[in-house]
Amino acid sequence: MTRHKKGEVIGCVQAKRGKHMKDPDDKKEILKDLIRRLHEGESVEQVKEEFREFTKNVTPADIAWAEQELVEEGMEVGEIKKLCEVHLALFEESLEEEKVLAPTGHPVNTLMEEHKMLLLFADELKKNVNEIKVADSFDSIGDNMKHLDHIVEHLKESESHYLREENVLFPFLEKHGITEPPKIMWSEHDQIREIKKGLYKLYDEREGMAVQDFGNQLDESACALAEMLSSHFFKENNILFPASMQVIEESEWTEIKTQFEDIGYCCFTPGMEEEAVEEKEELAAKVGAEGVIEFETGSLSVEELEGVFNNLPMDVTFVDSQDRVRFYSEADRIFVRTKAVIGRTVQQCHPEKSVHKVNEILEEFKAGTMDKAEFWINMNDRLIYIRYFPVRNKKGDYLGCLEVTQDITDIKKIEGEKRLL
Repeated sequence: MTRHKKGEVIGCVQAKRGKHMKDPDDKKEILKDLIRRLHEGESVEQVKEEFREFTKNVTPADIAWAEQELVEEGMEVGEIKKLCEVHLALFEESLEEEKVLAPTGHPVNTLMEEHKMLLLFADELKKNVNEIKVADSFDSIGDNMKHLDHIVEHLKESESHYLREENVLFPFLEKHGITEPPKIMWSEHDQIREIKKGLYKLYDEREGMAVQDFGNQLDESACALAEMLSSHFFKENNILFPASMQVIEESEWTEIKTQFEDIGYCCFTPGMEEEAVEEKEELAAKVGAEGVIEFETGSLSVEELEGVFNNLPMDVTFVDSQDRVRFYSEADRIFVRTKAVIGRTVQQCHPEKSVHKVNEILEEFKAGTMDKAEFWINMNDRLIYIRYFPVRNKKGDYLGCLEVTQDITDIKKIEGEKRLL
């Protein structure tokens, strides 16, 4: 499948130095000089010829450190991204060959195998659309529509792929100082979601459309999806995943795999069957089986307290005064949470486009100028009510923020009275 935007991969690797990713100063300085010269206007062919042999030994980590230092020295991140098509002309030969990064069953291998399957579905979608576009009526393309049903189902199933990256892999990378690539990858996940959303809407509203109109519009969505997936997966396979393999410890991969299983896999994940989730570890706060926490209005054992939180008809998440996630309940979860988010800043738990709103709410809470923020959204034909509250002690000191999320679809339907079971 043709990749049209591979060059953006270079701009996606402004990662901070990690203890496992060291680079000799001479190689780093040569790379920095090479990029500077491109930015100053030298031709791609001039620079590429001069450094052809050198770039054969360049790794994704080498590119990351060189560009990170250029950013630290004052070069705008946006400027680097703008010229990254030029950068790739120099580096694509060393990045093009896909390597086996991890054995079967390893989280990275699983993600890469899912990439292959999703690219296959995108290709099948395009082929199917080509036949729909020349059809006389929907009656003549029954088999195509059945195949389209199958593809759409798998595309919807693929959401768990992105959720595993966002809620497990990205937090582990951030712990090792790699912060920029996850932000950019998450923003691309949202772009993919928008393309799929348009595709699903077109598919659901096809009745009443002429088959050719349906085919032509579907062709636009299919091409946009294929191009976006190809570009995005290239970046992850050649930059993000190799960096992950270098910085994340073996013991951490075991935990990542467990948390992947908590979220679940796609129905098409190769070689992967749904496994029963292991029993959750006992809370570290437990002093003993009979441990009791005293409150002004009564007392609860740790077991009882956990049971209360996990039976609330809503999900709650607590973010402390330093903006770090400290706790989440497991009942009625609407948005995915994994243990990897514990200790992560709440800003890192949101896509880049939403961070300014998160900061605005927290600043108001801390200043005492707001006592509630509320939103409601439609998701999968359900009305979701999301509220944020500042948490304070008796003195009024800010302790953190409580997020409460609830599906109120059925509550909105209540009328009259109900006094008996």
